[in-house]
Amino acid sequence: MKSPAAALLQVPNFPLRLRFEPLEAWPVAARLASAASDLRTRLDARLGHPRERPPWRSAWRDSPLSDVIEDVVHRPLRATALDGLCNTLGFALKPLARHANDLAWHGQHDAYWVAYYDAWQRLSSVRYAPNLRERLDLWITLAGSASWWWPREGVCVLSERPVEVRVEPAQQGRRLHGGDGPAIRFADGWSAYAWHGTRVPAWVATAPTVARINAEPNIEVRRCAIERIGWDAYLDEAGLDLLGTCPDPGNPGAELRLYDLPGFTRVLLAVNGSLERDGRRRRYGLMVPPDVDDPLSAAGWTYGLTGDQYSQLSRRT
Repeated sequence: MKSPAAALLQVPNFPLRLRFEPLEAWPVAARLASAASDLRTRLDARLGHPRERPPWRSAWRDSPLSDVIEDVVHRPLRATALDGLCNTLGFALKPLARHANDLAWHGQHDAYWVAYYDAWQRLSSVRYAPNLRERLDLWITLAGSASWWWPREGVCVLSERPVEVRVEPAQQGRRLHGGDGPAIRFADGWSAYAWHGTRVPAWVATAPTVARINAEPNIEVRRCAIERIGWDAYLDEAGLDLLGTCPDPGNPGAELRLYDLPGFTRVLLAVNGSLERDGRRRRYGLMVPPDVDDPLSAAGWTYGLTGDQYSQLSRRT
């Protein structure tokens, strides 16, 4: 199928009553989940469980290979493939799910764990038992050739990989950012949208308006839509009530402005303390609670400080 959405509509339903059934009587999707869990457990036992450590340790000279594989392969891929792409697609597919037991596999978005185990056998002296290697190779093939897929008795519904994925650098890996269009697009046109890593409905990217923003109940979606059209443009058109202004003690020469927003919240308009790449200082808005009455207290609240404490800052970034 051309997209996960098209594939999901073709997935047959099945009763999911597994509690008292032997494994061989489970539906194929559940048996596959058990097999995958067993594979990962056996591979982990072969590798051992690396202890938690700060990511920067992998940059040290003579760092253990376990640090390098975890911090260069597993963590960035998990942040990008699972936390970013996979979760965004799952959110977009939610309205199409006709039943709660649509057990799906994620194809290329399983790369974060598939690549982790593959890196060990490629880069180290670790050798898996032949049966484990054969089972892992099957998952490697799936990750390289398909998007989401649904196994059922006698049939397997697969979707093609997307034709376009738009991302930007993030602290770990990359995050979805579509700008003025889809962040993920499939061949049949079905798409998912994201703004700097936050899942958003299509209108945020394609047709943001003040009326839509003010009617949006989700604060994060509203924030993304305002950023999409620009805080200055939004404030000019929305005609918000200005509650107060004051000089920003943490950013000399800049001003803090507190506005009342529809929907029981307020926004503090501030100026970035650091220069952008083009040499300008970006204006941005920060959502603050509705009981914050002055801009200094609002600025302090964003740092977990009181207004008096914030006023003592010498410089913020």
